[in-house]
Amino acid sequence: MYEQFKKQSVGRNLFSIIVLALFGVWSCFRLPYILGEKQKPMLATVATQQVRLPSVEQHQPFEKLPLASEDKPLLTKLPDFTYAARVATPAVVHIHASQDPKLLKRHITPLEQLFQEFFGDRLVMPKEYQRPAQESVGSGVIYKSNGYIVTNNHVIEGADKIKVTLNNNRSYEAKLVGTDPRTDLALLKIEASGLPALVLGNSDKLEVGEWVLAVGNPFNLNSTVTQGIVSAKSRRLGECGNGKLDIQSFIQTDAVINQGNSGGALVNLYGELIGINTAIYASRSASFMGYGFAIPASLVKKVADDFIQYGAVQRALLGVIIGDVDAMLAEKLGLKVVSGVYIRGIQEHSPCAKLLQKEDVITQINGRKVNNYSDLQEIVACSQPGDKLTITLYRKGKEKMVNVLLEKAPDALQIVEQGNKLKVEGAVFQNLDPKTKAKFKLSGGVLVEEVTKGKFQAAGLKKGYILVAFDKKPVASIVELAEIIRRTTEPVLIQVIKPNEGGATGYIAIDLGSPTYHKEK
Repeated sequence: MYEQFKKQSVGRNLFSIIVLALFGVWSCFRLPYILGEKQKPMLATVATQQVRLPSVEQHQPFEKLPLASEDKPLLTKLPDFTYAARVATPAVVHIHASQDPKLLKRHITPLEQLFQEFFGDRLVMPKEYQRPAQESVGSGVIYKSNGYIVTNNHVIEGADKIKVTLNNNRSYEAKLVGTDPRTDLALLKIEASGLPALVLGNSDKLEVGEWVLAVGNPFNLNSTVTQGIVSAKSRRLGECGNGKLDIQSFIQTDAVINQGNSGGALVNLYGELIGINTAIYASRSASFMGYGFAIPASLVKKVADDFIQYGAVQRALLGVIIGDVDAMLAEKLGLKVVSGVYIRGIQEHSPCAKLLQKEDVITQINGRKVNNYSDLQEIVACSQPGDKLTITLYRKGKEKMVNVLLEKAPDALQIVEQGNKLKVEGAVFQNLDPKTKAKFKLSGGVLVEEVTKGKFQAAGLKKGYILVAFDKKPVASIVELAEIIRRTTEPVLIQVIKPNEGGATGYIAIDLGSPTYHKEK
């Protein structure tokens, strides 16, 4: 029985081994086929997805974007800069400003005088020194087809000669119509007609993210075009350059701007002028770092038109002392948003003296939102005396609207250098001739050629006087006098020689005024 069971077990085991072996052989041939069938649908799906990806032509999201304005065509494709470059390039000029060599006098300090008494002139710098000829280059924009050109004041400041070269390489000697250091703008005039002037765009409606082109002559590379976007609006840079630039509401852009771009054009994709390139945020190398700043076209138009029509910028006066709204102030006043302009004080006898109050917060002017100090400053700077402003403000938690009629601000000091003459406040100065210098043993000084109504006449300055020192600073030429006057904000004494009174020396006190705007920190 045991043997029979053993035989049956061996038979069953042998059968199982055979079955397993056959299954293994079958599996070796069948398994790759099974796996291949499972992978085919997945591979087919990937291939299908790759083939069916939407193309640029099939997907055009730009078609659903709203129009930038009702009167301008919709940009349905990626931006094309060729049209704007073709329009703007002929209207941007190259400017070369030069100053002649000058003999300058230096004021000797009391300490230097003491050293001079004990040690002679060896340890003291000379009273006079020769300044070599100086040159500067920049850009300008043709504002009117009859030869008016806008540029930056710092491009031509102190120049004896200004040369303008057009895009077609024709050159002209330019006359200075006027300068406005407060906005860093200047207007030139050349004797030409039929020039390609740019159309002014609406910088007020400019939006952050819009494409722009900067056109100018960086590093003397004429007609250079760079592209970027509007990075910010109403940007204030604080102390800028020599500190005279006190009206600041810049358009910020990342379009490449470098030395030589100053005074050039910032245009939109339609080739319209929206700003004058003015400043960059630079490293010690003074090269571009991605932050360029342009004066908005609205302010450019105001300044240029005033120079053409009146010969001077007509400032409007609102008469408020203001500051920006911060989070702490917003909480104190119960404001819903941290924006607007806080009124810290009201100037007496100003247009708004009876309409606005201390601690009011201005939020809108003529329907335009006022976010900060720069917004309000730009709006007032672009206005004319006599304009009416509708001001929206918050007063003690309630919204109010008031109408303010702007008055003419006290005349700002206008300094005009034309040829060999300097015109300031009704007085006309010119450089002394060698014969007069020798007669009175002078190394410098300027002659008072004419005196009409103005602050100099009121102070007692007369025709024929020789101005030799201004605020204790020796004056060698009209260029030096102009620079000293520009930096003067307080009453000063001027020293004069009176040829008609035997060459007697006299002193005249004069107050040429102070800045119109005030801001508390």
